[in-house]
Amino acid sequence: MTGMGVEAGAHAARSRALAVLRIRGRALAVALLPAAAAVILLAGGSTGHLVGPGWDAARWVVSGAALLVLLAAAGVALVVARARPAVSPTVPVSEESAPDLYRMVRDLADRLDVPAPSAIALTPDCDSWLEDRTHPPHGPPSRTAHDQRGPGGDLASLGRGHPHRRTAATVLVIGSPFLWWMRVGELRAVLAPVVAGTGPSAHPDIAAARRFVRGLDATVAVASAPGRRAPARMVCAGLGWVARLLLRSCREHAAQMERGVAAAAAERAQAVDYGLRIVAQEQVGLAYAGWDRLLTRVALPAWRMGRWPARLDAGVVAALTELSRRDRLAEGFASRLGERPACDLLEEPGLVDEAASLLAARLFHGGPAEAGPDWAPVDWDDYPEEVVDRKWRSDAARLHRVLDTFGVHDTTTGATADRPTADSPTGPGTPDTTGTTGTTGHGITAADTGPTLARVLDHLSGPPSPPAENPRAAALAEGLSAELAREEAAAPAARPKSQDVGPGSELWDDGALPLFPLQPPRTPRELLADHVTAMVCCAAMDTAGATPGLDWLDGPTLLIDGERAADLAPRVLSLTEDGDPSPLREWLTASGIRPEKPVRLV
Repeated sequence: MTGMGVEAGAHAARSRALAVLRIRGRALAVALLPAAAAVILLAGGSTGHLVGPGWDAARWVVSGAALLVLLAAAGVALVVARARPAVSPTVPVSEESAPDLYRMVRDLADRLDVPAPSAIALTPDCDSWLEDRTHPPHGPPSRTAHDQRGPGGDLASLGRGHPHRRTAATVLVIGSPFLWWMRVGELRAVLAPVVAGTGPSAHPDIAAARRFVRGLDATVAVASAPGRRAPARMVCAGLGWVARLLLRSCREHAAQMERGVAAAAAERAQAVDYGLRIVAQEQVGLAYAGWDRLLTRVALPAWRMGRWPARLDAGVVAALTELSRRDRLAEGFASRLGERPACDLLEEPGLVDEAASLLAARLFHGGPAEAGPDWAPVDWDDYPEEVVDRKWRSDAARLHRVLDTFGVHDTTTGATADRPTADSPTGPGTPDTTGTTGTTGHGITAADTGPTLARVLDHLSGPPSPPAENPRAAALAEGLSAELAREEAAAPAARPKSQDVGPGSELWDDGALPLFPLQPPRTPRELLADHVTAMVCCAAMDTAGATPGLDWLDGPTLLIDGERAADLAPRVLSLTEDGDPSPLREWLTASGIRPEKPVRLV
């Protein structure tokens, strides 16, 4: 039954591939039709059958039109053949750097009785697929930053000897989180239907149809490129129209062809590790959940601070371990962690993880392609100090800068919004106007003047009102949004982008990064809540001995006496949205946090 299913899927794929090739043949026939008519007219004239002024004029007109059509068709064919189809950004893995992984994939291909993929690459996402890089312009591609060097090490070992460097290749792309989260047997079970796809993909008709469709898609991209002069734009407009017309004609057949290939591959893989595949698919869902949570809650705050976690894939294991501990996902969860992880199939898993982590920051955040002074890697042990603490103090400083522009005074000291510096008249130890050293009119020493949480609380507090947003909060939120926008607009000058952005770098649109943004921009209300929370955390660290921490599922967290402060968010929202400081003040008192004391900002 399985063999019949495989043959049925393969037959469906081949029939759809032939339909795509027939469309290509019809397009060629249409291009040759004027030339055929011109040949008939010329032959008729030479034999004395089609003579006269009318036939002579027709011969000139048809011959000229045929020449133009042939030139246009040749141009379209040349662009389709030479245009570089999009190549997924990946981290290449050479056989020298992962001999066990290549051995496992080849053994799997032997069991499935299909050709083995000629290369393996990793993608920083929870997905796996076969990528056909047999289009002629793909070989040999130029060496790029991801092939030549790596963050904190040399990535040449990953790309050296890579089979698809100089030969047409089908590359097996594996989601890097799978390697760290799954066990070896689970990874093999998950890859079985993917590797099985090399069988129908090797059929000449399917391969030719795919090349044709990919060439058309690349031609549309070439025709849509901006920045051309008027004559070139007219030529590209015609080129794009022809390519889109052919793509529309092929779309349904190409989709059905890919479904047939997938069906044939899935049927063929049924005989390999069938029972384990059910368990492995559960782990796919878990890996996706942990990866998404890690990116949005943990990696994104670091990226925004100009730091990129260098061990994202290892963090997936920690995040999912924490998730299982909290939610008790499976009884045998701990026992499976004792089995050999798939990352053991790599010779240098740390180097590969670092390269995948940098690529993830590139794709999901749009960061630079290389590490630098303003784009440095960070280890998990240093994350609380180098990311969480810096994030809170940077946000708190931004909050007070906006309050400065509003002319807000600190009512606890009677001082203006200006913060003292070492050489300012209000600095520590400076006599006041009453002749007493370091004392203000409110009984607070001059050393205590500076940015305080009380300033924020007093400004946002207001009388009870209907469920409408606090007007002071709304104004402050808009001010924070404008300040953050100015900082982000100035960021590109401080973080120049490299020209070498990844494999097939000339295919990337650098201005389109990030390719997969994680979250929409934060609203002004969300920004205000984040900044007030940051100010509370700074006050807790500076006046109550709290420390920054990392929660694998929720990201930056405040630790008071070693315990996570999990009840802070609703109290901050009561202040920012309702103007009610009572819940937050009660929490501050219970935690031993003094809002009137100044905090250290960056």
